[in-house]
Amino acid sequence: MKTILLIEDNDFIRENTAELLALAGYTVLTAENGKVGVGKALATKPDLVVCDIMMPVLDGYGVLHIFNQNPQLAGVPFIFLTAKTERSDLRRGMELGADDYLTKPFSEIELLSAISGRLARFATLRPEYDLQADGLNEFLHDAQQVGNLESLSADRKPHPVPRKQVVYAEGDEATRLYFVQSGRVKTSKNTAAGKELITGLYQAGEFFGYKALLEGTVHHDTATAVEDAVLLYIPADDFTQLLNRNAEVSQQFVRLLAGRVREQEELLLDMAYNSLRKRVADTLLRLHAQQLALDPTDPRLPLSRDDMAALIGTAPESLSRTLSEFRQAGILELNPRFIRVLQPEKLRRTNW
Repeated sequence: MKTILLIEDNDFIRENTAELLALAGYTVLTAENGKVGVGKALATKPDLVVCDIMMPVLDGYGVLHIFNQNPQLAGVPFIFLTAKTERSDLRRGMELGADDYLTKPFSEIELLSAISGRLARFATLRPEYDLQADGLNEFLHDAQQVGNLESLSADRKPHPVPRKQVVYAEGDEATRLYFVQSGRVKTSKNTAAGKELITGLYQAGEFFGYKALLEGTVHHDTATAVEDAVLLYIPADDFTQLLNRNAEVSQQFVRLLAGRVREQEELLLDMAYNSLRKRVADTLLRLHAQQLALDPTDPRLPLSRDDMAALIGTAPESLSRTLSEFRQAGILELNPRFIRVLQPEKLRRTNW
């Protein structure tokens, strides 16, 4: 949500304009004069400033001058409000770096159009988005402005998925990208011998289901909730827009997906070249780190032995033997309901 700083000394205009901006979906900071406005901007950097010119204490020209001289505030889009229409006033404002000029009285649509136009012009994608917070929605909002992707779906409705429910089955048409807001989801497929092989394990902040979208094929595995989860859906049309319509948006979107691609490559290399003990150790360390990231107070791994065996690509009996060896070495605590890694450093340093 974009933050607008409104600096206006007329109480009636300030209150009504702030109400209009709030109804339009902006976070609004208000100030009754330029000095108060600069103070609020330094405390909370706004995405755009709407500022009257003729004010007590510090006028609009003075506010803009301070913004231009302060590295923290320089470059913030700036719209002047004024009742003065002389060309000299317009010229002075533009020479100082104002981005737009609205003459009082102005209509609601004039103000909202000026604001949306300036925000779109100055919109940029951030270097990083925290997908475990609200980073996905923030990225999609920024991508819509930067890439002019007006048809991106605005409503990201959370979809609760109970434990063991199938999200999609092998052979289903790929119609959307999935994002895990909370919980865990596994993807798996059955081998020719009827054995389940887990192809991926996804937790909060991660995407899945994109491989079929990229290939233009049906899903080649089945996605199932390992525990109660909440998913967000990105329709296939939106997925295509994010990849193809704008180079900057595409590069950032691919970076958000890339972490999972790298992890899959590492898992395949582990399965191909490492011993069973090494694969079990690496899997335990990875799951241990994921669990601590979700809940630092509860390091127990809720994955069942069968799921872990399928994730590693071995028989449950072989996994049980290896886990027992680790337990005897004091590395693990084994319980019928969970596994707890007691000595992750010893598990990491052991010579396999």
